[in-house]
Amino acid sequence: MFELNRGTRIVLAAVSLFAASNAAFAAKQKVCVYDILGAGGDVFNMSKDWALDSAKNGADIELKAYTDERVAAEDFKTGQCDGVIATSFRTRQFNSIAGSMDALGSSSIVKDGKVTNADAYKVVQTTIQYYSSEKGAGDMVRDKFEVAGIIPFGAAFLFVNDRGINSVEKLSGKKIAVFDYDKAQSTMVQKIGAQPVSADITNFATKFNNGSVDIIAAPAAAYKPLELFKGLGAKGGIVRFPLTVLTYQIVINKDKFPADFGKKSRNFWLSQFDRALKLVESAEKGIPADKWVDIPTADAVKYTIMLRESRTAMAQTKMYDENTLKLMKKVRCKLNQADSECADPAGL
Repeated sequence: MFELNRGTRIVLAAVSLFAASNAAFAAKQKVCVYDILGAGGDVFNMSKDWALDSAKNGADIELKAYTDERVAAEDFKTGQCDGVIATSFRTRQFNSIAGSMDALGSSSIVKDGKVTNADAYKVVQTTIQYYSSEKGAGDMVRDKFEVAGIIPFGAAFLFVNDRGINSVEKLSGKKIAVFDYDKAQSTMVQKIGAQPVSADITNFATKFNNGSVDIIAAPAAAYKPLELFKGLGAKGGIVRFPLTVLTYQIVINKDKFPADFGKKSRNFWLSQFDRALKLVESAEKGIPADKWVDIPTADAVKYTIMLRESRTAMAQTKMYDENTLKLMKKVRCKLNQADSECADPAGL
């Protein structure tokens, strides 16, 4: 036998590490995708385009469709998937910074006494642009988890079974479905004097449709697939006030993907923002005009202030990430400098 010199051993070690690294990425990366319509839904279709684009970045992605968001997140958490695509309600556990984008009222801007979806989507787009940039990249990584993309799922509106429920005061005593894994929802419902009823993504619509609850919050995209018109009936309506803008977030185990994959993936999903927004706007336009309920200007201002005070308090208890809320406040004030909140250093 002959002894290898030090230089040869170093070279062989480097080759071995390189081979091991390549072997790690030789297998497919399995990604769990939650879509309310499963493999036939828009989110899953967008994910297929992402998987194709990811091939040029050294990934070989295999997608698995889920209609139960909890199961998709759990499969990712337990290592059965290398990535997950789900709403921030479930992905917040992996990255609270990105997950706090959906904080109540964080995207709401009051202009001329109105809060519009268009302004809210602009706030979200600008925030996503920041997190997709080099400056925001560090915030997207927490331990082994990395947020590899964010897209809008749509503004969340209150669906009420009686359009007479058109003010905060009239919410008192009403039953409102809240996701049992999102403490912020329950806290807000209790604050306004309503009764929180535990639910999850698989049954909140059923509870509304069968009358178990009086109110739910949902995006327009849920109206037809979940048949929410049944819960609205003849007396109900949809309050035209965006409580928040829900987002889908792509979270990966970065150790299972090539270096710099997360950055390239975030740029891909940023390029899909307009495509996702068109789907959102199409869903909103697809709701019959007579189902919408408009609220008075004074109430729009009042609700925005109430949500601001609530999320500021929730940030102090760590329900929301304070830095995310500070960033989104900067965005709101950049887009609407005249808002009184911009002169208040304490509010978020």
